[in-house]
Amino acid sequence: MKRVLIICYYWPPAGGPGVQRWLKFVKYLRDFNIQPFLFVPENAHYPLVDESLIQEVPTGIEIIRFPIKEPYRFAKWFSKSKTKKMSSGIISEKKPSFIERFLLYIRGNFFIPDARVNWVKPSVGFLRKYLSEENIDTIITTGPPHSLHLIGLQLKAESGVKWMADFRDPWTSIHYHKSLRLSEASEKKHKKLEKEVLQNADHVVVTSKGTAAEFQQITNRPISVITNGYDISEEIIVEGDKKFSLVHVGSLLNERNPKVLWQVLSELIEEEEGFSNDFELKLAGALGQEVLTAIDNYGLTHLTNNLGYVSTKEATRLMHSAQLLLLVEMDKEETKVILPGKLFEYLNARRPILAIGPRDSDITEIIEETRSGDYYSYSDISAIKNKIKDSYHRYKAGTLEIESVKVEKYHRRELTSHLAQLIKGL
Repeated sequence: MKRVLIICYYWPPAGGPGVQRWLKFVKYLRDFNIQPFLFVPENAHYPLVDESLIQEVPTGIEIIRFPIKEPYRFAKWFSKSKTKKMSSGIISEKKPSFIERFLLYIRGNFFIPDARVNWVKPSVGFLRKYLSEENIDTIITTGPPHSLHLIGLQLKAESGVKWMADFRDPWTSIHYHKSLRLSEASEKKHKKLEKEVLQNADHVVVTSKGTAAEFQQITNRPISVITNGYDISEEIIVEGDKKFSLVHVGSLLNERNPKVLWQVLSELIEEEEGFSNDFELKLAGALGQEVLTAIDNYGLTHLTNNLGYVSTKEATRLMHSAQLLLLVEMDKEETKVILPGKLFEYLNARRPILAIGPRDSDITEIIEETRSGDYYSYSDISAIKNKIKDSYHRYKAGTLEIESVKVEKYHRRELTSHLAQLIKGL
């Protein structure tokens, strides 16, 4: 059985989408004759915690928890709430406060590529000996945080160990990169490190075709696309929501604020008889203040159920019970390559998806391929309105269903099979 060390930051009890990818890969790797070992931080500063995920960690897996010191702990002295928002990815780009501008400048220019970079040197020091003692000849790093790829870069240079770099998100082209208030020197250092990682990894794995195309301009190393996916841990028996529910699971940051949707819903309340009594907007996850303000300005607050962060189990129940599932991506050029993890959970729920994002997004192909819903750009206001109106009429008639296809290819076990082939080929 091939022995592989996986170096990752997000691991239970961390919550949110970042932990799911490798938690599920680890669950299935042994089915394909690969024994995973985990190297994760001890006492990490996770912005979201979900204790229930601890129960999903497979038995018989060796997990090395190595101490980490993070600057976010000290940044809380300035502003606990703003620090938590920043570490969660919530950045107020329109009118950042002085403290936010200060913290962003420190984060962007003194911690390159990210605030976990100080974990690199001690981790390399520990793993030099560990790899030899445990007879491990293959390592996998997964980011963000992309500083973890620097661990792979150094171990590869020192020992010649085979190394796969997994990018759950892009690096210098991620949507918030421009918000870090980088100096010219800092920007060059980011680019340099990104290039070194991409040109030295034995294999690069990404989650979307768009990111693969972007990286192919930087490196000639082999690049494979393995998307995120869904997993079925138990049979889900739920009843559909009685209300005409539009459900969004996951964070809605300030820049992911679909004002066109709020406008459409406001108009339908006025125009469609019975809509106001039947409709419910369910939001499960962290919400930006600008999102809440917009919902209120369009007169939707009384129809909104703000659930906050919920467990993975509850999130799954919400998806399967929804009348319509809402998927929203930022209207930016950089987000065209992003495939949100919840997209695949939505596919598994087999409820109609209403997706809104930038034109020519990679999301479009998957939704069309699986016949799981409809994708619209932010300028498609009339089409969005007509779709919701049609869905409402079908809800009233009891016919709001979809017949999706090719969803099974996104099951986590199928995706792990692909990953295992790549690992064995290193």
